[in-house]
Amino acid sequence: MRLLIVEDEKRLALSLAKGLTAEGYAVDVVHDGLEGLHRATEGTYDLVILDIMLPGMNGYRVCATLRAAGHDVPILMLTAKDGEYDEAEGLDTGADDYLTKPFSYVVLVARVKALLRRRGQAGASPVRVVGELKVDTAARRVFRGEDEVTLTAKEFAVLEQLVVRAGEVVSKADILEHVWDFAYDGDPNIVEVYVSTLRRKLGAALIRTVRGAGYRLESR
Repeated sequence: MRLLIVEDEKRLALSLAKGLTAEGYAVDVVHDGLEGLHRATEGTYDLVILDIMLPGMNGYRVCATLRAAGHDVPILMLTAKDGEYDEAEGLDTGADDYLTKPFSYVVLVARVKALLRRRGQAGASPVRVVGELKVDTAARRVFRGEDEVTLTAKEFAVLEQLVVRAGEVVSKADILEHVWDFAYDGDPNIVEVYVSTLRRKLGAALIRTVRGAGYRLESR
């Protein structure tokens, strides 16, 4: 799952990003409303955490513009304001949920998971079946035949990128961007390490290397 945080309080934004990354999400952060709108429009995000008071363009306008353009990505609004009018305005512009600062990080994570779960239930089935492999993207559980396979958060995230595009070639760059984030500047061979681990746990023949292009999860 890939999240976008649009928050001009840099310390808060980076703290949220660090915590959500530890939860297994890939997180991008921007500090300006216009940049947030651009990223949300151009990127493929599963959820946007959007502050209301932003330079460039406030959160209300960002949200309204996204909805007017037909983007249905879940939006969790954050604000230092309080009061029924502000909450109503946020929801009227198309936000899915609302948190007033200061808030509990535990509550924020619960809201994020609830919005993602709701989105999964409203869209395609969260259970993907590829041969004898069954992946529940909502419950984050993996089964090979009748046996459950335990994966780390990052292992699951790499597998998820392959399973939602089963039969297609997924590039190493795509996996890096969605599982780590756009700013990752470590060794790109980290993807090979995780693919090797998945092969060991799930079967060597399941993930095929397409030389010079990426990896393909065999769909038959």
